[in-house]
Amino acid sequence: MAKPTITLIDALKKTANKLKAGAPYQWGHMGSCNCGSLAQEIAHISKSDIHEYAMRSAGSWEEQSFAYCPTSGYPMDLLITTMLQAGLELEDLKHLEKLSDLAILKRLPQGKRYLKHNVRDDVVVYLKTWARMLEERLVDTVELAPFYTEPAPQTVGK
Repeated sequence: MAKPTITLIDALKKTANKLKAGAPYQWGHMGSCNCGSLAQEIAHISKSDIHEYAMRSAGSWEEQSFAYCPTSGYPMDLLITTMLQAGLELEDLKHLEKLSDLAILKRLPQGKRYLKHNVRDDVVVYLKTWARMLEERLVDTVELAPFYTEPAPQTVGK
């Protein structure tokens, strides 16, 4: 499961909001599918650039993550590296494309746990739920120092 980072949480929320507002979405297009939409937000590159990178190698996001090599220098591997640096893990890319991470799905209401991987509204629900889950995990890691209290005033003997 992804590391709860502010960068990733922000990207998940922004991606969900953009999709909900009508941003281009096409599950069969590497730059505007589930992973492609998130990659746009994390890497700040266009869907057409992402698609071009992906077409230089064979396969879906899942297949590209299996073949991922951090030292290859291939554009798709560099893009995946950027996503991993934001907090994602390779497994997250596989799950995102299929909306299949059980930890996320278990957080959905009983009747809403069977999402369709290529339905925009289901992607939005998945991304928002994932962001909330990561926010909670991030908050759990924050430790605050105790408040500093002034020592009680001392009285000088009379």
